[in-house]
Amino acid sequence: MTRPTYQRLAGGMALALVLGGCSLAPDYRRPDAPVAQAWPTGPAYEGAAENRAGPPTADIGWQEFFTDPALRQLIGLALQNNRDLRVAALNVEAASAQYRIQRSELLPAIGAGADATLQRTPADLSPSGRAATSHSYSVGLGMTAFELDLFGRLRSLRDEALESYLAQQETRTGVQLSLVAETANAYLSLRAHQQLLALTRQTLDSQRESYDLTRQSYDNDLATALDLSQAEISVRTAERDLEVYSRAAAQDLNALQQLVGGPLPDALAASLVASGDLLDASVLADLPAGLPSDLLVRRPDVRAAEHDLRAANANIGAARAAFFPIISLTGSAGTASSSLSGLFKAGSGAWNFMPQITLPIFSGGANLANLDLAKVEKNIRIARYEGAIQAAFREVADGLAARATLDRQVQAQQALEAASGRAYKLADQRYRQGIDNYLAVLVAQREWMAAQQALVETRLSRLTNLTTLYKALGGGWAEHTADAPVARAVAQ
Repeated sequence: MTRPTYQRLAGGMALALVLGGCSLAPDYRRPDAPVAQAWPTGPAYEGAAENRAGPPTADIGWQEFFTDPALRQLIGLALQNNRDLRVAALNVEAASAQYRIQRSELLPAIGAGADATLQRTPADLSPSGRAATSHSYSVGLGMTAFELDLFGRLRSLRDEALESYLAQQETRTGVQLSLVAETANAYLSLRAHQQLLALTRQTLDSQRESYDLTRQSYDNDLATALDLSQAEISVRTAERDLEVYSRAAAQDLNALQQLVGGPLPDALAASLVASGDLLDASVLADLPAGLPSDLLVRRPDVRAAEHDLRAANANIGAARAAFFPIISLTGSAGTASSSLSGLFKAGSGAWNFMPQITLPIFSGGANLANLDLAKVEKNIRIARYEGAIQAAFREVADGLAARATLDRQVQAQQALEAASGRAYKLADQRYRQGIDNYLAVLVAQREWMAAQQALVETRLSRLTNLTTLYKALGGGWAEHTADAPVARAVAQ
C-alpha cells in the first residue's frame, strides 16, 4: 500500500476521533437541601451543637476516636476481613470495569487480520469452459462500525457509567463507616453485658449469704417463713439474671467474630473473654457537629445519592441523542494478492472505506418513551437524594439531642445508684437490729440492683450514641486524623 493511501486512511481515522458534538444532557444543578440551615435548638440540645475547635468529625480517624486498644484491634481486623466490606470493594471494581468498557466505545476498535481463499469453479460455470482453481490472500488492518459521537450519545453513556462507578465508591465507604460503628457497638455491648454479669455474680453471692442467715434465723424462730421465701426469691432472681447476661455476653462475642470475619488472635480472644468494665473513656465525647450543609460533602450515602442523580442526568442526554442520526465508519487497509509471494509487492495495496448513516424515522414511540423514562428516573433520583439528606439530618439531630441528655442522665443515674446503695445498707442494718422486717431489705436491695443495672445500660446508651453520631457525621473512613485531608483530596 502506498504512502498516500496510508495517509488518507490515517487522516480519516484521526478525523473520526476528533469529531464529536456537544452533549445533549441537561446542565446539572444540585437540588437545594430540604432541611434547615442549622441544627435544632432547645433544652435537649444545650451544649450539643456548638462548633468546637479541631478537625471536622468526618476527618477524625477512628484510631483517635476510639481509645480502647482492644477495640482498635478489632476494627482493624474487621476492615481487613469482613465479607460485606469485601463485596462492596468488589462492586467498586466491577463498576470500574464497566466504566472502562463504556469509555472504550469512544475509540475505534482496530484489529489486524489475514485470510486466504481457495476456490474451484466447475467447467460449466467457468468462462473458459474448463474447471479452474483460484487463490487469494490478504493482510491488513480494519475498523468495524465505529460510531461518530456527533450528538454525545456515547459520551453521555460514558458519563453515566462514571457516575455509577463513583456512587459505588461512596457506597463502599458507607459500608466501611457502618462496619466501624457496628464493631464498636458490639464491643461496647459485650463489655456492658460482662459488667452486668459481674454485678449479678456479686449480687448472687450476697443474696445467698443473706438467704443462709435468714434460714438460720428461721431455724431459731427469729424469722418468719415469709422472710425466708422473700430471701429465696432474691436468690432465684439473681440466678435468672446470671443466665440472661451470660447468654447476652456469649452472643455479643459471636457477633464480634462475625464482624471481624475470621478467627480472633489468641491474646485478643483471651482479653475479650475476661470480664471488663464499660469505661466512659472508650470513645471521644467531643464531636464537632459543624453545619447541616457539611453532610452534603461528608456523608458517603448522600454523595452516592448525588452520583446516582448525575448518572440519571447523563442518561437523559443519551436518550435525547437517540432522536438524531447515527453515523458509523467501517474501513480496512492492507495488501492483497493471488499468491503469498505477491502480498507485499508494489501495487498490492488494497483498502475500503464504508461510512453508514442511520436516521430514525419510525420506532413505534420507543425513543420518546425512553426519553420519558430517563426523565422520570431523574425525578426518582432527586427524591432519593433529598430523602438521603433528610435522613442524615435526622440522624445527626437525634444524636445531638441524645448526647446532651444522656450526659445529664448518666449523672442523675449515678446519684440514684449511690442513694439506693445507702438505702439498702440502712434497711439491712434495721432488719439485723430487729426494727424492720425483711420485706424492706428486699425492696431496697432490688431498687439498688435495678439502679446499678440502669447505670450500666445508660452508660452503654451514651457510648453507642456517640459512636452512632460519629458515623452520622461521616466519621470512620480515615484511620488517622492526620491522613484524612490528603486521602479526601485524592478521593475527590
